[in-house]
Amino acid sequence: MMRKVVGTLIEVGLGELAAENIPEIINAKEQNQAGRTADACGLYLGKIEF
Repeated sequence: MMRKVVGTLIEVGLGELAAENIPEIINAKEQNQAGRTADACGLYLGKIEF
Protein backbone atom coordinates (compact mmCIF):
# COMPACT_ATOMS: atom_id res chain seq x y z
CA MET A 1 0.00 0.00 0.00
CA MET A 2 2.78 2.44 0.84
CA ARG A 3 4.35 1.87 -2.57
CA LYS A 4 1.03 2.96 -4.17
CA VAL A 5 0.85 6.04 -1.94
CA VAL A 6 4.43 7.03 -2.78
CA GLY A 7 3.88 6.38 -6.49
CA THR A 8 0.74 8.50 -6.50
CA LEU A 9 2.53 11.35 -4.72
CA ILE A 10 5.37 11.14 -7.25
CA GLU A 11 2.82 11.55 -10.05
CA VAL A 12 1.40 14.62 -8.29
CA GLY A 13 4.90 16.06 -7.93
CA LEU A 14 5.64 15.49 -11.61
CA GLY A 15 2.38 17.17 -12.60
CA GLU A 16 0.94 13.97 -14.08
CA LEU A 17 -1.90 13.88 -11.54
CA ALA A 18 -3.75 16.80 -9.96
CA ALA A 19 -3.58 17.00 -6.16
CA GLU A 20 -7.32 17.72 -6.17
CA ASN A 21 -7.90 14.10 -7.30
CA ILE A 22 -6.40 12.60 -4.13
CA PRO A 23 -9.69 12.59 -2.13
CA GLU A 24 -11.45 10.82 -5.01
CA ILE A 25 -8.72 8.19 -5.15
CA ILE A 26 -8.90 7.60 -1.40
CA ASN A 27 -12.70 7.40 -1.38
CA ALA A 28 -12.69 4.94 -4.31
CA LYS A 29 -10.87 2.41 -2.10
CA GLU A 30 -9.55 0.70 -5.23
CA GLN A 31 -5.83 0.44 -5.88
CA ASN A 32 -6.34 0.64 -9.63
CA GLN A 33 -7.57 4.25 -9.15
CA ALA A 34 -4.23 5.28 -7.63
CA GLY A 35 -1.06 6.17 -9.50
CA ARG A 36 1.91 3.99 -10.32
CA THR A 37 3.49 1.62 -7.83
CA ALA A 38 6.84 2.94 -6.61
CA ASP A 39 9.87 0.69 -6.78
CA ALA A 40 10.70 -1.09 -3.54
CA CYS A 41 14.32 -0.04 -3.89
CA GLY A 42 15.04 2.80 -1.48
CA LEU A 43 11.83 2.57 0.54
CA TYR A 44 12.34 1.58 4.15
CA LEU A 45 10.78 2.15 7.54
CA GLY A 46 13.00 4.56 9.39
CA LYS A 47 11.12 5.35 12.57
CA ILE A 48 7.83 4.77 14.36
CA GLU A 49 6.49 7.22 16.93
CA PHE A 50 3.39 6.89 19.07
